[in-house]
Amino acid sequence: MGAAAAPDGLTVLRSPVSVKETIDRFEAAAKSRGLNIFLRLDHAAGAAAVGKTLRPTELLVFGNAQGGTPLMECAQSAGIDLPLKALAWQDAGGQVWLGYNDPKYVASRHGAGDCGAVVENMSKALASMAGESVRE
Repeated sequence: MGAAAAPDGLTVLRSPVSVKETIDRFEAAAKSRGLNIFLRLDHAAGAAAVGKTLRPTELLVFGNAQGGTPLMECAQSAGIDLPLKALAWQDAGGQVWLGYNDPKYVASRHGAGDCGAVVENMSKALASMAGESVRE
């Protein structure tokens, strides 16, 4: 499992399976941890609906108040970055990637440096779910 160069604050992992399978796995991992799935969005289907072409790209929006509220208690503006999201996409070379916002970056962005344990727990959970999603 390799990582790609990513924009600031985005954790990106190489996936050995399709975009759909990667997001299916992530969704299953989230549900197994009691997280709510709020939205699953197929960006490529949306593009096709307006006559555009986009390589496979799917977004999953997930979370729960028990996990997100403590971060917003530290910095309420963090609500703009919640619920959490995971994006899987296929690059021009056919490689599939999985990305998610690093909770430490989100906390820093919103000045929530005093929210360490909350951020650490979110980071561990996301890393675990992502690992399950991109496993060989």
